[in-house]
Amino acid sequence: MLIAITAATGQLGRLVVEQLKSQVPTDQLVALVRTPAKATDLGIPVREADYSRPETLAAALAGVDTLLLISSSEIGQRAAQHRNVIEAARQNGVKHIVYTSLLHADVSELSLADEHRATEEILKSAGIPYTLLRNGWYTENYTNSIAGALAGGAFVGSAQEGRISSAARADFAAAAVAVLTSPGHEGKTYELAGDDSYTLAELAAEVSRQTGRDLPYRDLPQADYAAALAGFGLPEGLAQAIAGWDVAAAHGALFDESRQLSRLIGHPTTPLATTVAAALR
Repeated sequence: MLIAITAATGQLGRLVVEQLKSQVPTDQLVALVRTPAKATDLGIPVREADYSRPETLAAALAGVDTLLLISSSEIGQRAAQHRNVIEAARQNGVKHIVYTSLLHADVSELSLADEHRATEEILKSAGIPYTLLRNGWYTENYTNSIAGALAGGAFVGSAQEGRISSAARADFAAAAVAVLTSPGHEGKTYELAGDDSYTLAELAAEVSRQTGRDLPYRDLPQADYAAALAGFGLPEGLAQAIAGWDVAAAHGALFDESRQLSRLIGHPTTPLATTVAAALR
């Protein structure tokens, strides 16, 4: 059986490849990447596969049995890019597609959800058995901001008291590996989130505890938070999007207490304190 991993040089893709290599012979794995020269360190065969260039996808998917389709990072282009991959998979006889979607994509008010919903519909009409991994937020989405928060003296956001059930990126990689290497997942949808939840104020308190500094959380109106992000140098559109995601979090879009992720991977998800400590090292 040949397992292909798209976006294999991305942050999630690399973790998936590393975990797969401990369970699957490397000659049964193939990395699908836009720039093969950047994938020479993966330790598995590499094929060129550009979501936006369908002519690269037929050869990339030749002989593939199971495909992990890691969602594109190009917001606004995702649905069309994913359609290209799914159509190439159909034409090449791929037997199972595992797709990294978004937590509660069918009902989520996150702006990101639209393209995931569209992709899920494309998958449903493609006639290929599929599994939906509806990934929640990566804890690293927040811990990557710790340095800036410490420099500025506060965490800022617009999430109010919304609870966030995030997990470490490695936990989501482990979920993908579990589905890719065990039977019985076809037709299933997994809502994947951390075992525990926190508010941004509680995140700030954890960083304060570990650093010995007083780092408060400052909640801002959506427009003010977007303006602050733009002031930090983010493009206007991205700043608006991030602020909107925080507002969605305030309404519960990033909360889930089903613990499907820890059941799927067979162990508790990584605690917030652990990911914070890793970011501070």
